[in-house]
Amino acid sequence: MATDITVKIGGAAGQGIQTVGAILAQACRLGGLQVLAVNDFESRIRGGHSFVQLRISDRPVAAPSRETHLLVAMDDNSVARHGDTLDPRGRILCEASNRETEGRTVFLPFTEMAKGVGGRILANTVAAGAALSLLDAPLDLCRKAVAEHFGKTETGRLEKNLAAVEAGHSAMAAAHAAAWPVPWQSTAPATILMDGARALALGALAGDCRLAAFYPMSPATGIMAHLASLADRFPLAVEQAEDELAAANMMVGAAFAGVRAMTATSGGGFCLMTEALGLAAMTETPVVIVNAQRPGPATGLPTRTGQGDLLFAIHASQDEFPRFVFAPGSPDQAFAVMQRAFELSDKYQVPAIVLVDQYFNDSLFTIGKWKSPESVRHYVVADGDMADPAAYRRFEAVPDGVSPRALPCRGQALVVACSDEHREDGHISETIADRNRMVEKRNAKGPAMMGEMTPPERYGDPDGLMLIGWGSTLGALRESVDLLRADGLTASALHFTDLWPFPADAVKAALEGARIRVMVEQNGSAQLGRLIREQTGIDHHGAVLKTDGRPFYPADIARQAAAMAKSA
Repeated sequence: MATDITVKIGGAAGQGIQTVGAILAQACRLGGLQVLAVNDFESRIRGGHSFVQLRISDRPVAAPSRETHLLVAMDDNSVARHGDTLDPRGRILCEASNRETEGRTVFLPFTEMAKGVGGRILANTVAAGAALSLLDAPLDLCRKAVAEHFGKTETGRLEKNLAAVEAGHSAMAAAHAAAWPVPWQSTAPATILMDGARALALGALAGDCRLAAFYPMSPATGIMAHLASLADRFPLAVEQAEDELAAANMMVGAAFAGVRAMTATSGGGFCLMTEALGLAAMTETPVVIVNAQRPGPATGLPTRTGQGDLLFAIHASQDEFPRFVFAPGSPDQAFAVMQRAFELSDKYQVPAIVLVDQYFNDSLFTIGKWKSPESVRHYVVADGDMADPAAYRRFEAVPDGVSPRALPCRGQALVVACSDEHREDGHISETIADRNRMVEKRNAKGPAMMGEMTPPERYGDPDGLMLIGWGSTLGALRESVDLLRADGLTASALHFTDLWPFPADAVKAALEGARIRVMVEQNGSAQLGRLIREQTGIDHHGAVLKTDGRPFYPADIARQAAAMAKSA
């Protein structure tokens, strides 16, 4: 029988909930299992309520499950909040000093046991050991998982946490049999744990990013934190600016000088960066911007997830200009998309925007080996490439719109650029002829840029019910299709990674044969559905939308989509 178990660890911010989740996730990886760990936390340093939800399986998993099989409650609030999600055979592991198992609840004095091995701060590691015992994990595997997590910390910390996990595991094993035995493997794992933020950072490095400027903003900060941790080993500068405007302008300035540059922010920060986005467009400077979406206008829900910025990203900044917009749905896609974003931005001298979200950035995925990075090519010219460098015109109106790009102060060619409309030589002009010439030149990039777009990926046969989504919904879409098929429905999914320029012809072909088209999006108006209708004339029949800031559960999508299919 296939393994599919969900463990939820809940408590107050500051209780080390994420540490418990990380130890369990590492144990799963080392034990040859697949895992998806979703972080849910409030926008505060201490207090409130946080939880980590791990879905453990012997098969790849890329979406969370609503049912909980083991709830590790670091406080009473966790039982009140999550008790109703417990599977009928589920267990609750609670903190208590003088209580024995009551029904489905198992009590263990985490804090008192932690004091005995080094201090109450180790209560979370004691809980991790106890939880792994209930999953029938070998003690040696628990030790390895703790060593993986704490191995590079200060002297003594690893030893204390090893003692804590052993105490929790031994106490639970002595008192209770495993509630959810898992088929742990002894062979070396062929996988690693990867969160979306790290995948984006590594993809940026593979794309030859040399400057990353940012101002901290959840849920994008993790991308820059990963890049900062690598800056000593790569030719990369990571700069925290005083605000989002400064970060964006640093990026544009560095890229103008020939350095591949990026920034990462959330929707509110992206709003502030739109002026710099327009500057990059007018000066035809290649830049990459990651917008890690979160719900709501203004501050909204800072630590929650959403997909409300699609149409904004496509139309951000005034007037019209070409740009790329991508939205990866998995860590391997994120790695590849970031490379493409830098490559295509450089090739066509346009901004590239990558849309992700909190769920994607902060979740841990089990992944296998990636493809090797593509070789990097820089699209610039030098004096030796020109017949007459003194006659160089930065914005020469060439037929494909991509003018030869020389770098400033690199030779005789004089590079002139400004934020105003301009002549071919870069100097300001307000003549009708120059304005029309530059608009036509920039727009001439469109056909070739469209040729770079990857069509949406179809999963399953197109006949019958088709679920359509983009970005981080990839795993939920695929699993929903499997659930619908298991119930006897003909179903498929269509997932978009490349969103702009919109590949209209490929989308029309992909939608052929679908009798019922249902959008699956984490916004309130089915923004991709509106875009499809605008660009192809094809409308959808219904939508499964989610605006509460939490990720999709495949079972919910399948239930709602099945109801739509039956009523159609």
